[in-house]
This record gives sequence, structure tokens and C-alpha cells, in this order.
Amino acid sequence: MNAPRSPSRIYPAGMRQAMSGKTVLVTGATNGIGLVTARQLARRGARVVIVGRNPEKTARVAAEVGAADALIADLSELTQVRRAAAEFRERNPRLDVLVNNAGAYYARRQETREGIEMTWALNHLAPFLLTRELLPLLREAEDPRVVTVSSDAHRFGRIRFDDPEFRRGYSGWAAYGQSKLANALFARELARREPGVRSNSVHPGMVRTGFGHNNGGGTSLLWRLVDRFAISPEQGARTSIRLASDPELRISGRYFAQEREVKPSARALDDGAAQRLWTLSEEYVGR
Repeated sequence: MNAPRSPSRIYPAGMRQAMSGKTVLVTGATNGIGLVTARQLARRGARVVIVGRNPEKTARVAAEVGAADALIADLSELTQVRRAAAEFRERNPRLDVLVNNAGAYYARRQETREGIEMTWALNHLAPFLLTRELLPLLREAEDPRVVTVSSDAHRFGRIRFDDPEFRRGYSGWAAYGQSKLANALFARELARREPGVRSNSVHPGMVRTGFGHNNGGGTSLLWRLVDRFAISPEQGARTSIRLASDPELRISGRYFAQEREVKPSARALDDGAAQRLWTLSEEYVGR
């Protein structure tokens, strides 16, 4: 297990050289830890491309963080995930690092325009499909990396293989926990299937990002109270940034928090479940 680094050593001087000339794609980059991740990787010399839903906000953030390009897509819709991947391939000859950061919590069950439960679609199927669509570019990179933002909420999650969309007995937290467990299992299975790609998952911590405020009512008020005790986006982004940029990091298929490897739940280490989830995901997005 790697020892925690002191704040003064989080970004060694050589890290800027390590990111120079590399292309990085960050989803969910218009606010919170995604925005900080994009900004910091650009400052370290990377050519950063961001993904956002709102054209005006995405353009503004792209200019603010020094992004080289921006893609507009609602990643909860698989057709838009495919389109974003196709646009990226058309406009970028290489991809060194993919940061699957976009995600959300939904207190009430919602479906996308494609008829898929929103948490399952955005938090799991989107990073699964986007990564798969961009694998040909990643395989060509010298040190390709995929960073998938999970959460310690995965510890109370379980994959409902018979009803992953919670058509029966929806619970916002159960759906969220399932999606975050799926993130950890996906990162692990990707590492197994693609040994040349460093794939790891991340728990950013309880971060003050406006997370959960989209649900309105008492739920939104509760999250505003939680925000008072949460860490900053700058603190929350540190682990993603390290996994994306630290040239000394050479492991794959692991789970990280506070910039070091930690042990995930037993369910997140279930290789049989990881393989079964991969097959289920392929059924959703098409082989």
C-alpha cells in the first residue's frame, strides 16, 4: 500500500514533464472535482478536452481551465455518448488519459429519453460505453490510463443483476450505491481485460460540489447542510489527478482514496461479479 503524500509533495516537479504532450479527456468537467481535475492537468502540460451538457457553460469553463477542446453531450443518453466518442476520435489523433468523472444522485426514479433508469445510465453505462468506444486510441498510447470516479458508497451497494434499473422498489441511495459498486467492478475488469491500460477507481471523499442539489425539496436542504462539513473540490480532485498524472504510479485494477490505495468492499473484489457486470453492460450498449 502506498503511503500518503504530504501536500508539498502531491505534484512532483517531474509531473509537468510527464503530462506534456499528452491528451486527456475529462467528463463532468464543468463544475466540482471534474473542473479542478481538468484545470490542474492542463496546468501540468496536458492537452485537455472536456465534456459538458450546456454549450455556453462548457465553452466558458473550457476557456477558464485552458482546455484545448470541448464536447457537448448529455452522457445519460447512450446515443450521445457514442456521438461524443466519435467527435473526439475525429478531432484528436491520440488519447492518453480518460477520466470518467460525470455522475449524479437521483432521489426519485427517473428514466432517460432512451427509457433507461437515470442513475444506471449516467453513472455506469456512460463510462462503460465511452471507455469502450475510445479503447482503440488508448491502446496506442505509451502509458494509457483510465480513472473512474467511484465512491465509498459502493460499500453499501450490490448489483441487482435481475433488476439493475430498480423497476421494483426504487431507492435513490440503493441505486447510487449500486452504480458506484459498478464503477469499481468496471475499473477492475477493464484492468484484467486490457493489461496495457492502467485502470483504477477513486473515492474522492465527501466533496462540496453541489452534489444532490438537483433533487429539490428537503433532499436539497439536507445536502446543503452536508456541504458545510465537506472537503473542497480541490481536495477531492487530488486522487484523480494523481492517478492521471503520477509517472511513478504503475499499478492497475485498484481502488484509491486520499491519494493512496485502499481496500474496497468484498463485493468490489468479486471477479465473477465483475465479469457478469461486463456482460450485462454489453447487453445494454450492444456488443
